[in-house]
Amino acid sequence: MDNKFDIIIVGGGIVGLSTAYNILLKAKGLKVAILEKESKISQHQTGHNSGVIHSGIYYKPGSLKSINCKKGYDLLLNFVKKYDVPFELCGKIIVATKDSEKPSLDNIFNRGVANGLAGIRKISVSEIKEIEPHVKSVDGIFVPQTGIIDYRAVTAKYLELFEQMGGTIVLNSKVLSIVNKGKTNVIQTENQEFVASSIVNCCGLYSDKIAKILNPEIDIQIVPFRGEYYELRKDKEYLVKNLIYPVPNPDFPFLGVHFTRMIGGGIEAGPNAVLAFKREGYKRTDWDSKEFFEIVGHKGFRTIARKYWRDGLGEMYRSYFKFAFVKALQGLIPEIVSDDLFPGGAGVRAQACDSKGNLLDDFAFFDEDRVINVCNAPSPAATSSLAIGQTISDMVINKFSK
Repeated sequence: MDNKFDIIIVGGGIVGLSTAYNILLKAKGLKVAILEKESKISQHQTGHNSGVIHSGIYYKPGSLKSINCKKGYDLLLNFVKKYDVPFELCGKIIVATKDSEKPSLDNIFNRGVANGLAGIRKISVSEIKEIEPHVKSVDGIFVPQTGIIDYRAVTAKYLELFEQMGGTIVLNSKVLSIVNKGKTNVIQTENQEFVASSIVNCCGLYSDKIAKILNPEIDIQIVPFRGEYYELRKDKEYLVKNLIYPVPNPDFPFLGVHFTRMIGGGIEAGPNAVLAFKREGYKRTDWDSKEFFEIVGHKGFRTIARKYWRDGLGEMYRSYFKFAFVKALQGLIPEIVSDDLFPGGAGVRAQACDSKGNLLDDFAFFDEDRVINVCNAPSPAATSSLAIGQTISDMVINKFSK
């Protein structure tokens, strides 16, 4: 195989595939490749995604998350309709379960209005009961835009179209080193060497590691947070009609445990957000000493740990003790009991922090010389993937033309 390319995307998740697809949509003559370390695409954040089409209601107006989610939402719906990828716009409710949460619920509603979400509305307790009869609440919001989908199917379609346009994907290709040589970059994988004029780093859980190969000064550390799910027994799925979310902790970049109807059937309950002891640590027993001590030794993480240690211990407690997880779910649906739930899957979120101890609340793209690093693209990156792909493809095509 000819190993020289105009542009190489490192990482075969939904953002990497969307970027590659968008590059060839705009510049069909370019020679573009994707390098993926696994034997299949979508094996990490994309493949463990809960499958929600997000509306953009939570994000700060004007932020990259807000802009890309709103734009990406429209692009995604047009794409899946065109290519017959199954989806459903079922709507969701966000509920306050106590009076003290009402101001935060109002703030979420106001953000949704500011972000241009038509049709969202405040709903009374009686209206909530009509939508989700088993939910406990004192106030709520109905968000009609929210939907469900399988993002692995979306990513597979991106890859199919990318290859039809002449793109190349190389699996089992873990990047070991990158050396810049003027107007080219030499990428060494476990199996062979590749040469590219420009590189896009879409490595998710390892995006900071790849970024620091060429620029050790990038102030980013990926902290892996595992989100664990339970699933409802088939005979108890009647308790949840669609999607039910709590009011999230405004100081913590997670949405709290919630209920999600899946496009392929079944109801997921979760996730929590517990520190993983390795970057791809999908089980409580997964451990990598080098990665663990690298994370806890980071100055920014230690600041975060001091600030959020109570929240962190609470998440860890729920991880190890099912009754605590169930208690959190009972805050939304009091009828839920432990026997209604069996262990489901888990995902690991690549959450970036900086050396000052800030958990990055927005997408983070670092534009280096002939390298673009996507270093913070957690939820709603899947919903936003086509918008992010358009943005990054414009950046990299502009670099290549220089």
